[in-house]
Amino acid sequence: MTIQATELQVPWGLAISANGRVFFTERDTGVVSELSQGRPRPVRGIDGVVPGGEGGLLGIALSPEFADDRLVYAYFTGAEDNRVVRFALDRPDPVQVLVRGIPKAGVHNGGRIAFGPDGMLYVGTGDAGRSELAQSRGSLAGKILRVRPDGSVPPDNPFPGSPVWSLGHRNVQGLAWDGRGRMWAAELGPDRDDEVNQIVRGGNYGWPQVTGATRADGFRPALAVKQPSEASWSGLAFVAGEAFPEWGDSLVASGLRGGRLWRFPITPEGGLGPGEELFGGEFGRLRAVVSAPDGALWFTTSNRDGRGEPAAEDDRILRYGR
Repeated sequence: MTIQATELQVPWGLAISANGRVFFTERDTGVVSELSQGRPRPVRGIDGVVPGGEGGLLGIALSPEFADDRLVYAYFTGAEDNRVVRFALDRPDPVQVLVRGIPKAGVHNGGRIAFGPDGMLYVGTGDAGRSELAQSRGSLAGKILRVRPDGSVPPDNPFPGSPVWSLGHRNVQGLAWDGRGRMWAAELGPDRDDEVNQIVRGGNYGWPQVTGATRADGFRPALAVKQPSEASWSGLAFVAGEAFPEWGDSLVASGLRGGRLWRFPITPEGGLGPGEELFGGEFGRLRAVVSAPDGALWFTTSNRDGRGEPAAEDDRILRYGR
C-alpha cells in the first residue's frame, strides 16, 4: 500500500489513462486536477459548480481516444440541475455541456460516469430524494444513462430517443465492466440493502418498490447485498485475475460508512461469490476505486465530506498493488 496524495478536499472521481496519468475531481472546490509527482496540479476549474450536501463536482472519465483527443468528461451539480460536460485538456476551449436536466437535490445526485467497452458514455444518476422519479422513463433521475461521446442518444438504446439505459435505481455510485463485457453497478440503498447489480439493456432494478435481492415480477434482483453500516458503496472496479492471481476475476466496491473495500469473486456462472473485506477501519470512509492499467487498485478517502473523522493527512489517494 502506498499513499499517492494527501491533504485533498473530498476527492470524488478518479480516472487513470492508458499511459498512467492520474486525474481526479474534488467535490467542493470544483477543480479537476492531475496527480504529478505526488502533488496535485489543477488543470481546469469547472464554472457553474454549486457544491452543497452530496452535490458538487463529482465523477470524471477520460475519452477512449484520450491519447489523441485529450478529452476529459465530468459530472457536476449546478444551480438548476446535474450535468455532464467535457473539455479538452490544456486547451482554452469552453467546457461543452453534453447532458443537462438531471434532477438535483441535497442528496442522491448520483455522479459516477464511465466509458463502456462499446465506446459509449454511461452516467449513473440518483433519484434526487424523489423516489417516484426512478420509475418514470420521462425523468433522468434514478437511472443509468447511455450516450455517445458527444452526448447524443444512440439509436440502439432501449427507449427510442431517450438516453435511459436502465431504471429503478436509488443512487448509482459505481460503474464497471468485467472481462466478458458485462456491466455492473453499485448503489446506495435506503436504511438497508446496498446493492451490486448486473446491468442489462432496459432493465428495471426495482426502486422504490423493492430493494436488495427481492425477486418480483418485472424487476431484477441485486446479486450482492450488504447493509449500510458495512457498505454504503460509492465506487466499483473490475480486477482481472492476472492482476491479483490469488483473487481471480473480481469486483471491488468501496464503502463510505463501511470504511472498507469489498471484493466479490465473479463465479463461472456470472454471479458473485461471498464478499471479502479489505482494509476495514484503516483509512476511514472510502469513495472512488479504480483499476489502473498495470492492474493496481487506486482508491480515495472521503473523510472531509462532513460525515467522517479526518486524519491529519486526509483526504488521500492510495494505491494497492505490486
